[in-house]
Amino acid sequence: MKALYRNVRGAKMIVKALASTEHPLLAHIIPVRRCNLSCTYCNEYDDFSKPVPTEEMFRRVDKLGELGTAVITISGGEPLLHPELDEIIRRIRKNGTIAGLITNGYFLVPERIQRLNRAGLEWLQISIDNVTPDDVSKKSLKVLDKKLENLAEHADFHVNINSVVGGGVSNPQDALVIGKRALELGFSSTVGIIHDGQGQLQPLKEEERRVYHEMKSMEKRSFTRINAFQDNIAQGRPNQWRCRAGSRYLYICEDGLVHYCSQQRGYPAIPLEKYTVHDLRREYVTEKSCAPHCTVSCVHQVSIFDSWRAPQHPAAAPVAAGAGDLVQIE
Repeated sequence: MKALYRNVRGAKMIVKALASTEHPLLAHIIPVRRCNLSCTYCNEYDDFSKPVPTEEMFRRVDKLGELGTAVITISGGEPLLHPELDEIIRRIRKNGTIAGLITNGYFLVPERIQRLNRAGLEWLQISIDNVTPDDVSKKSLKVLDKKLENLAEHADFHVNINSVVGGGVSNPQDALVIGKRALELGFSSTVGIIHDGQGQLQPLKEEERRVYHEMKSMEKRSFTRINAFQDNIAQGRPNQWRCRAGSRYLYICEDGLVHYCSQQRGYPAIPLEKYTVHDLRREYVTEKSCAPHCTVSCVHQVSIFDSWRAPQHPAAAPVAAGAGDLVQIE
C-alpha cells in the first residue's frame, strides 16, 4: 500500500511537471558537509564541518516548498551525521514534497531505519563502488551487505542501489555482483559512470562498456532509470540536450546558496532565501557550456520533461566546483 501511495504521488508530480515549467522538479539539499569516509574520487565532503542548524534547514525546506519543488533529496557529506535529520525529513513531508535520502549506508542499523520510517522517508539510495574495500573507496558490498539486509527487513521506503563503472574502479565486474545482490534483496539497481571533478565525460573501456550494458539490461523501468544519455557517455560521445539546472533542478549547499549542481558549484550562487520565479525562468533558458559532456544523471532526468520545448540561449561558462579527482554521479 505504501508503494502504491508513492507511485500515485509520483504520477501527480509528473502531471504537474508537464503542465507547468515554473517550479523545481528536484532539489538536492546539504544538511552537513562532513563525512565519515574519505573516498578518493569525491569532492563533496570534508572531515570537520558542523551540521547546518535545524531551524535554518527548516527555512530552506519551507522555501523550496514555496517554490513548488516536487522532490527534495537530502545529500552530503553524509546526511545521517546530522543529529536532527528525522525532523528535517518530517518538515519536507509537511510541505507536501517527496522526501529522499542519499547515504553511504554505514549507519543503517535496524533502529535507525525504523526512525526513518517514522519520519516519512520515501526513497533512499546507496552507491556501492566495489565488492571489497580498497584505497579508492570503502563503500564496498563486503562492508555494507549486512546494512542492505537490515534495509530489506525493516525499510518501508523504496531502496535503490547504485553501482559504478569507469575510471577509479579497478574491477568493473564488481558492478554486476552488486546489482544482482540488490535485486536479490528486492531493491532496484542502477549503474553510473564515473566522471571527473567537474562532472565531465570519462569514456569507458571495452570491458567497462560490456559490464555497463549488462547492468542496463537488469534495470527496471521507472523515472530514476531515465538514463539513455549514458549510452553516449559510454562511447565517449557528447549529448545534445537542454540542461535545466538552476530551474528544474537546484543544488543547495550547506551555506544555503543555489548552484547548478554538485559539480558546478559557484553559479548562480544566489541565496535560496532570495531565489524567485524570475531566477527559475532565467536559468530555464540559459544554455550551460558544460552540458555536452555532463554525466550528472539527476539533472538529465529532470530536464527530460522539457526536452521538447523552450530553446536555450548561450551564457557565460559557470564557475566550476574546483580541482578534484574522480567523483561519481548521484
